[in-house]
Amino acid sequence: MIALSETMEAKKRLNGVVNRTPFAYAPLLSERVGGEIYLKKENLQITGAYKIRGAYNKISSLSDKEKKSGVIAASAGNHAQGVAYSAKVFGVPATIIMPEATPLLKVVGTKALGAEVILKGENYDEAYEFALKYAKENDLTFIHPFSDDKIMAGQGTVALEMFDEVDDLEMILVPIGGGGLISGVGSAIKQLNPKIKVIGVTAKGAPAMFESFKEKKAISTKDVRTIADGIAVRDANQKNLNIILECVDDIVQVDDEEIANAVLFLLERQKIVVEGAGAVGVAALMHKKVKDFTGKKIGVVISGGNIDVGMLSVIIEKGQIKAHRKMKLLVTLIDKPGALRALTDILEELSANIIQIDYDRTSTTLSYGDANVTLALETKGDEHQESVRKALKEHGYKFHEEF
Repeated sequence: MIALSETMEAKKRLNGVVNRTPFAYAPLLSERVGGEIYLKKENLQITGAYKIRGAYNKISSLSDKEKKSGVIAASAGNHAQGVAYSAKVFGVPATIIMPEATPLLKVVGTKALGAEVILKGENYDEAYEFALKYAKENDLTFIHPFSDDKIMAGQGTVALEMFDEVDDLEMILVPIGGGGLISGVGSAIKQLNPKIKVIGVTAKGAPAMFESFKEKKAISTKDVRTIADGIAVRDANQKNLNIILECVDDIVQVDDEEIANAVLFLLERQKIVVEGAGAVGVAALMHKKVKDFTGKKIGVVISGGNIDVGMLSVIIEKGQIKAHRKMKLLVTLIDKPGALRALTDILEELSANIIQIDYDRTSTTLSYGDANVTLALETKGDEHQESVRKALKEHGYKFHEEF
């Protein structure tokens, strides 16, 4: 466990450097899941995520010689920006190794903070292995994203701020990738009030720490695949696992569909932009993954908001289709003057708004004299969509829906 005194010291170092992010009651989420839910909004942190806390605490503790030589980190994005920002404050040269699939937003953000970025590897673990070799060859100090006492103490300041504002929480939900955040938060909480349950949440597509917790030994997985890139860690770290086994009550999993639902809910109903990793705690509540939480006062750490715009647009698009607010149709009609107008007149009568349309008469799957019209419609729910289907059938159109 990370000593509470270390986390207290980290809080002093971070005073005036990082944002004291809101820890706010979420009425709509509370009503939906049946508890008293508070969100710790680290998506509003300086670099868009909590990672700057640990990075700054670590770099501030380096010797003058280490600072002069420079630092290096491996990261999918948020730790990268935390290290880059902190290094810039201290005038320390920084090199960041990022997986090749890292969202462009995080790469650009890291470069903008003055760090050199090298893209290497298919995932964090491959980037990490390259970074260790590069650090040795170039005499750089490696800033580990999670398996370091100074890093964990810095991340634990999230818990101190939560406890300062709401000291009678009954449960805290924390995202888990490598385990640095929950190690720091769990250590602090269990020393402040051991009765508070600490629940970790992992992505189903990155199950290493979930499986390690259950088996009580570090387990590595073959690969990771999840929209929660901030917690896409392939291998469990023994140091972090030891702390987690000491101060975490349980770990649950959520899949990408559940994470996407939570991202969309937080965007639409709570009016906050959250990345996949930051939404896993809310996803766990929305999809009933946590035991005995009904009616309890719960804190959820929203760890970051650095979501790629392309990914966010996909989540919104799929969310609208699943909520019956959008439908996509491929309609076959006779290719003659007025045929398209007749189709759109039917849709107009039903108040189905056409937001995209494509007309194809050359497809080899079509009979001569026919055309395919692909339509995207804004609709008002399942009943409205059923009325569209019924009307098209009544008018003799052949069609199918695209999902």
